[in-house]
Amino acid sequence: MTYANPQAAGQTAGTNNPGISSSESMNQAPSASFAAGGIGGGQATQLSDYKIIRRNGSVVAFEPSKIAIAVTKAFLAVNGGQGAASARVREQVEQLTHAVVRALLRSRPNGGTFHIEDIQDQVELALMRSGEHNVARAYVLYREKRNQERAAQQTTAQETQASTQATEPGLKVSDNGVEKLLDMAALRTIIEAACEGLGNNIDASPIITETIKNLYDGVPMAQVYDSAILASRTLIEKDPAYSQVTARILMHVIRKEILGREVLQGDMQAEYGSYFAKYINEGISAELLDPRMREFDLPRLAAALNASRDLQFNYLGLQTLYDRYFLHIEERRIEMPRHSSCALQWACL
Repeated sequence: MTYANPQAAGQTAGTNNPGISSSESMNQAPSASFAAGGIGGGQATQLSDYKIIRRNGSVVAFEPSKIAIAVTKAFLAVNGGQGAASARVREQVEQLTHAVVRALLRSRPNGGTFHIEDIQDQVELALMRSGEHNVARAYVLYREKRNQERAAQQTTAQETQASTQATEPGLKVSDNGVEKLLDMAALRTIIEAACEGLGNNIDASPIITETIKNLYDGVPMAQVYDSAILASRTLIEKDPAYSQVTARILMHVIRKEILGREVLQGDMQAEYGSYFAKYINEGISAELLDPRMREFDLPRLAAALNASRDLQFNYLGLQTLYDRYFLHIEERRIEMPRHSSCALQWACL
């Protein structure tokens, strides 16, 4: 299929189109020949040599009639239905469509692809050059509105997907060599708890959505938390308080490594007390702590530990402690933040 010379096509269309509708001028078949306004002289350029890349990545045929429809809608937005049906507007739509097509084909004389945004940019430019500033403004506003609608639809789709995955017991994880269904309610509870008390601008939803999006069937449980930490960490630029959110998720991972099970932050006050003596004994047995530490009143010291102070860490601070300072035996950490603080004070005695 070829597209007629824009000048000739414009003259013919101006005399033979009594009205404008989706079945007539906007969708009329391209004429039999086309010399693309200064491209290749009298050589015809086949429209089949050109393709359009849509926003979803699909590739479709290049159809100038769709450009005419878009331009007509812009005139409708400004002039209304009767104004857009006038002979003057029909002629302008025809001329603008040809101008856009000529500009596009001139940029790809040997065929090729255009992104949909490139075409819309050319439509804006043609409207401005023709002096139709009000129509161009309506077209720009329409594009922006559609961009916002697409962004909202994408967000809704992601949230729906996350909600669906959260309620469907289909995702399996591997935890210490045992395959089981991922407890989405528990994961949500952990992330929402990490966001508590940090202000109304801190939202668990984007973290949950991004975390779930990166999971796959059979994923190790450690990677589930890694995904949550990464999802939260990327939001730190948006609001620094997400650094504390990230640290709290990391703190949950640290507790699981040390205690050998999932323990929520709200239960840590009791856990600190019950684990304290075990920590001291393990550290002494591994020759990491001074045996004289057993001489202290361990129950009294354990009762003085304040688990809520773990919530004050930012991500970088806690990650540095974990990587460089917490005591470990064969790569397994045995020390939590309150223990480290207590041991440091003893070292100063």
